[in-house]
Amino acid sequence: MDVERLAGASELFAAIAADGRPITDEVALALGTALRRTHPADLVADALTQARLRERGAAKFSRAAEMFLTRAGLEQASPEIVARHRAARFPGGRVADLCCGIGGDLLALAPGREALAVDLDPVHLWMARHNAAVYGGVVSTCESDVRDVDLGGFDAVFVDPARRSAGGRMRLGDSEPPLEWCFALDRPVAVKAAPGVDRALVPAGWEHEFVAVDRDLKEAVLWSPALATAGARATVLPSGDTLVAADGEPVAVRDPGPWLLDPNPAVTRAGAVAELARRVGAWQIDERIAFLCTSSRVNTPFARTLQVVDSAPWDQKRLPRRLAELDVGAVDIRRRGLAGDVDALHKRLKLRGSRRVTLVMTRVRDRPWGLVCTDPSDTTKGPDRLVGAPS
Repeated sequence: MDVERLAGASELFAAIAADGRPITDEVALALGTALRRTHPADLVADALTQARLRERGAAKFSRAAEMFLTRAGLEQASPEIVARHRAARFPGGRVADLCCGIGGDLLALAPGREALAVDLDPVHLWMARHNAAVYGGVVSTCESDVRDVDLGGFDAVFVDPARRSAGGRMRLGDSEPPLEWCFALDRPVAVKAAPGVDRALVPAGWEHEFVAVDRDLKEAVLWSPALATAGARATVLPSGDTLVAADGEPVAVRDPGPWLLDPNPAVTRAGAVAELARRVGAWQIDERIAFLCTSSRVNTPFARTLQVVDSAPWDQKRLPRRLAELDVGAVDIRRRGLAGDVDALHKRLKLRGSRRVTLVMTRVRDRPWGLVCTDPSDTTKGPDRLVGAPS
């Protein structure tokens, strides 16, 4: 792809935008046929690809319509909301973004700082500089292996090591450059990692931050001691609420109560479930299961609160009859600590009622258990909104 030539094709992009329709395969075929009468075929193909990527990119970037993207770069880029949260913890001055990709992090890091983008892909470097400029940042670029770059004089470094190769996704914990190289940098550094990163691989003194957007766990950020402010932290965006894992009094383990708390995945990964329980006055229903219970309704950004309407030892034969008695017509199945084929179960239930519930398959004091719950925050009605989905 000749990105500079593509960037100059403003009339072509205007013609695509003027059509106004989402660019499905059928729309792309029709537009391509028409546009090739007045523009080179390869340029039309690249512009249509770019327009489709911008449509997809709108879910991550507020100014996606002005950006240049590649499919791989878009898939691997952090959402803008996550990049902004992370950048707020960096000092001012000079910052280097190693393995910058399309610049999804530079759009937040570069404004107000002197920024260097480093990558082996010249197309991604061009896009990183352009995309940072869309958000008001000025970026210098360096086409190089990040291990060959002199980082002297930089106040901080951000590294997003590649976790995919030409052969596909690497094994969890593997990356290029390796995490060990990132940890050895002699600058204040933040490393983007997969949420499932083995915390035993990370040196002592580093902070593990697990970042979720609503209930969608996006990534882990590993902060070097110079930037760390905790041992492990859960952050929930867009609110920006954070919960730090801490030692404290043991959390009681009791049978389920009238309210069930399903902690945010960021809280679970950060090992902060006990801290959440202490904060809201909850207890656990099993020593090894993250579900919590309370005697009254609790509103917290760190968990989904459900009202328990039925609680009993797991009995799959009894379940259809009990759901029918409760007038249930749709279930969202949550499974934690209890094996089972969720899809097969959902098909066997043959629900016909008018209520929608969450069916929790779990363990209570190491016994298989089932809870039927409603979500008091869900004001939608009707059984057609939910299907069974394993968690």
